[in-house]
Amino acid sequence: MSIRVLIADDQEMVRTGFRMILASEPDLVVVGDAKDGAEAVAAAARHRPDVVLMDIRMPIQDGLWATREICAAADGPAVVILTTFDDDAYVYGALAAGASGFLLKDAPADELVSAVRVVANGAALLAPAVTRRVIDRATRHRAATDDTAAVSRLSNREREVLRLMADGLSNAEIARTLVVGEATVKTHVARVLQKLPARDRVQAVITAFRSGLAYEPR
Repeated sequence: MSIRVLIADDQEMVRTGFRMILASEPDLVVVGDAKDGAEAVAAAARHRPDVVLMDIRMPIQDGLWATREICAAADGPAVVILTTFDDDAYVYGALAAGASGFLLKDAPADELVSAVRVVANGAALLAPAVTRRVIDRATRHRAATDDTAAVSRLSNREREVLRLMADGLSNAEIARTLVVGEATVKTHVARVLQKLPARDRVQAVITAFRSGLAYEPR
């Protein structure tokens, strides 16, 4: 079954380039595009894509507003934010609104394709080098009473797993770090998401930063 993709970006050249990259993959199909946030919301409702590639800075309504609207809908698509390093605060807002991750606009073509497949399969897209920088800056001074209470419900091992998730480690990397099996890590991650509660790894990592857990000494 093909993965249906909607591209939202105010630059026609960017939309065309992404469309060409995605169209070359047999399992991906671009069902539409949009040049502003309002068009993106309407197009998402009309075309019902599996994934939306969403630019942040667009006219009329920006990508942050559009992400909130799209993610608020039941059974809505996964949203991947297209960003530059200058968009830190906007990216955090989009992730908090429900986006499944973000991708730098100058990322290689294979990373774009991989990102679409990852979020279409229900996983979160966490690029370690960028994720920590973005969420760290955006959350360091935020009040986090609810998040602290949620994290307090975790066991010591679950807190350790969440800290490693905040460092951007995959399940396999966490397993090697803790010297346990990957199946054990998957169980811990599932319990972390359930207890927080968090929809996916991105939301769990945001909670880790807002609660201050990600800053605790190892």
